[in-house]
Amino acid sequence: MTKGEKTKVLYQSDVINSISDIFYNSQHNVAICGNSRFPSLMLSFESIRIAIIDARNRGIRQRYIFEITKENISYCKELIRMVNDLQIRHSNQIVANFALNETEYLSPITMKERHQAIYSNVKEIVDQEKSIFETVWNTLLPAKSRIKDIEEGTESEFLEVIYDAQKARDIYIDIAQSVDSEALLLFANSTSMVRASRLGIVGYLIDASKKGASIKIICPVTEGNSEVINQISEKAPNIRILNGGDSHSGLFIVNNAKFIRFEIKELQAQDFTDAVGFIVYSNSKVSVYSSRSFFELLWNERVQYEKLKEADEMKSEFINVAAHELRTPIQPILSLVDLMRSSMKGSTHEESLNIILRNAKRLRRLTDNILDVTKIESRSLDLKQEHFNLKDVITNTLNDSLVVRNNSSNNSNANRIIRLYYQPLDSFVEGDEGRIGQVVYNLVDNAFKFSKEGGIITVDTKSEDNKIIISVKDNGQGIDPAILPKLFSKFEAKSLSGTGLGLYICKNIIEAHGGSIWAENNDLIHGEKGATFYFSLPVLSVQRHQLVS
Repeated sequence: MTKGEKTKVLYQSDVINSISDIFYNSQHNVAICGNSRFPSLMLSFESIRIAIIDARNRGIRQRYIFEITKENISYCKELIRMVNDLQIRHSNQIVANFALNETEYLSPITMKERHQAIYSNVKEIVDQEKSIFETVWNTLLPAKSRIKDIEEGTESEFLEVIYDAQKARDIYIDIAQSVDSEALLLFANSTSMVRASRLGIVGYLIDASKKGASIKIICPVTEGNSEVINQISEKAPNIRILNGGDSHSGLFIVNNAKFIRFEIKELQAQDFTDAVGFIVYSNSKVSVYSSRSFFELLWNERVQYEKLKEADEMKSEFINVAAHELRTPIQPILSLVDLMRSSMKGSTHEESLNIILRNAKRLRRLTDNILDVTKIESRSLDLKQEHFNLKDVITNTLNDSLVVRNNSSNNSNANRIIRLYYQPLDSFVEGDEGRIGQVVYNLVDNAFKFSKEGGIITVDTKSEDNKIIISVKDNGQGIDPAILPKLFSKFEAKSLSGTGLGLYICKNIIEAHGGSIWAENNDLIHGEKGATFYFSLPVLSVQRHQLVS
């Protein structure tokens, strides 16, 4: 480096002054290269305007390479008016902004919130950058045809894959500023919306909406972006926002003319340049149409989902209210029928009372099941946490089941001889004792229901891998193979006396306890008819049992 040569980093006003000095210090030539935002940024400073005019008056040759777009065409034309023999050429491959004259070089020039650039008058560096500029200049066509295409709406089609995060950010901002009729925006996640707000994208969309543009946004709605969503709702209520899912891709379609597809590498990054991997930027009619169709398909799907969700909530609320209303008169009916039966034994009306009692109990089971399903689906099924001996729950439940069946008004239940086997085994678990009893009762009741005269029902417990496995085995007709894969879904039943809700409720109760439930047909090859239902629960260790006792 010879005497007087230097390279240094400039900030803020020094950057603006150095751009002006590139013009003032030039002897014959000035060369400027900038992205799509550079023309407007340059002309926003009066000192740079004056320097450009001074160079013109001194006969300095001025050449500019810009990415000319619909958004900056007015600034490019203003430059042409300012300097009669000024030459501009178009390129959409500009990576960095720079300026140079015969002896000085300034790059990369950042002129956003914080102005920054590197200045050098080292001859080797300046000569190298001159050579680069000349090479690029000679490959480009004059901007006249590009400007004409834009003004006549015949802009040539392009599709770019851009890995430069700074350039991707500039394009994102540019096309957000250009929204005048429509914008369709799919955010990858809630943080993407927050990043867009920091870049000013949300502000541009709010302004466009106020001027009549149609804006649709699909974005996951979370606590993290609730402040931005509230801001949009307050300032631009016509902007429509639908709740969406998380992904690694985003999409922005503007005026049905251009789009950006974002590929995100760091979903939770706070800054756009840290988050984005690359973008695909295009004005291709086919690509725009395809992207728009994808967005509309996704939008309509979300609209239908919201409608179905709303309808489902209304249905659940109605069913819940109806079940409560049905439950209220059932208990008095049961009590009165029992009272009447005790005073009418042997009467001709006894069978009629039995029919009333049987159906009232069935209606009570139905309302209880409906209320349980409503609680499960609204995630409000409360479980008590208590430690207990599963042996006591099973024993008591089996006794209750036998009492109910012996007292049944259904003669077919009372008169069938079915043997029930259970070998009690101490098994300590933690959970809701009443709900576990409900599961055992339901499985045993099903076994009774599908067992024939002389049938055998076996209830068994065993310990395996820190779990207690309970099985209820019968030798009845078995499970229809068509139903087996969806046995624990709602309304899957072939019994005329069942609602198809019992096993669904059992599944949710067991899973809420951290266990699992399953079923299988018995081994017909070895002559075993019927089916076996299993459920498992986490075992309470001896030490834990002693501690809680």
